[in-house]
Amino acid sequence: MSRIAKKPIVIPSGVTVTVKPEGLTVKGPKGTLTKVMHRYVVITPGKDEAGKDTLAVGVTQTTDKFARAMWGTAASHLKNMIKGVTEGFSKELKISGVGYTWTLEGQKLTMKLGFSHPVTVTLPQGVAGKVAKNSLVLESIDKELLGQTAANIRSLKKPEPYKGKGIAYSDEHVRRKAGKQAKAAGA
Repeated sequence: MSRIAKKPIVIPSGVTVTVKPEGLTVKGPKGTLTKVMHRYVVITPGKDEAGKDTLAVGVTQTTDKFARAMWGTAASHLKNMIKGVTEGFSKELKISGVGYTWTLEGQKLTMKLGFSHPVTVTLPQGVAGKVAKNSLVLESIDKELLGQTAANIRSLKKPEPYKGKGIAYSDEHVRRKAGKQAKAAGA
């Protein structure tokens, strides 16, 4: 049984949710998101004690382990969609290393990462970016698209453990290793 999906999800004012057999559409002040839910998941609109609109997430087969897993997953997706169209999401990446830079022109992100050539990445539709010195802030209403875009950019030059050069999330801690000189001095 999913503990996440047991409670009904409250729909804030200004957000409309349309439940259809082919998918779910959430419309809010920041935009519109659409998602196809798994066939085991059932979403039913309703009202709570205070009269606010709610959504209840359920499954058709409670004995199936996969269906129960989809129950909580669908509830999390729905909560993220509602938060995305009302507040939006953002992720910050930091770049460190001598000569490592990035510039953003429209949707094209050009990076110098110590290779013999600059690396260019086009940000997908729905993701906006801002560059400030050594940080890149990505913003979107779609949490999955934002996370995948940030992961793709980070994978171009992951932070290495000796000097910490590369692209890392702003809240990521890079474990540092002692180099050969430090080992020799300690022996």
